[in-house]
Amino acid sequence: QPAVDTELEGQLRATRQRLTGDMRRLLANYRPPENDTTVGGIPVDSEYIIFIIDTSGSMFQGPWRLVMRKVSEVLRVYPKIRGIQVMNNNGKFMFPSYAGKWIPDSPTARQQIMNILATWNPYSDSNPAAGIAEAINTFYEPGKPVSIYVFGDDFPSGQVEAVARYVERINKADASGNRLMRIHGVGFPTQFDGGYIGNGMRFANLMRTLCERNGGTFVALATLN
Repeated sequence: QPAVDTELEGQLRATRQRLTGDMRRLLANYRPPENDTTVGGIPVDSEYIIFIIDTSGSMFQGPWRLVMRKVSEVLRVYPKIRGIQVMNNNGKFMFPSYAGKWIPDSPTARQQIMNILATWNPYSDSNPAAGIAEAINTFYEPGKPVSIYVFGDDFPSGQVEAVARYVERINKADASGNRLMRIHGVGFPTQFDGGYIGNGMRFANLMRTLCERNGGTFVALATLN
């Protein structure tokens, strides 16, 4: 068992892309150098961000405080943007009154997002494809740079390549290969502690594939602490 655990930990760590340490340390008092638009390899050049969060039981009843912390950290990367949206991986909007519209960015809006997130757990099937499709189909506009952040831990059904191709058809590339929106991912290793190792590895593989093909970065958290 220890040898298996070591191998899996190595595979999980291999999904990281240029993240130097924990996101929290990266974001503290961050000031980007001139012409540098990345934090730890994550491009932060977008003016709009969309969170797509897995709200299934393994997330909400597990590392939810950590999820909230990572949402807060991502928001701190973007001190001034034009709009935010939050939905779960099935495309359920956190704020029904803003369904299909951008939430104007403000300190009050950010605090309200965090307040509601504390108890927000609509039904989720742990497949991010529907949420990604909803985000792109609803919010893409030419000239508006948008980044999607997918938070999850599990991909229990479906084929990685099928989902990747589905997303690619929606998130179309231009002549230079740039996609309509960037897709980033943050993986939480709940399935490793819970014994559903295959599902956790499938999620990591899915998000690594989606991020590589859609101009983003996948961050796999090594622990839930």
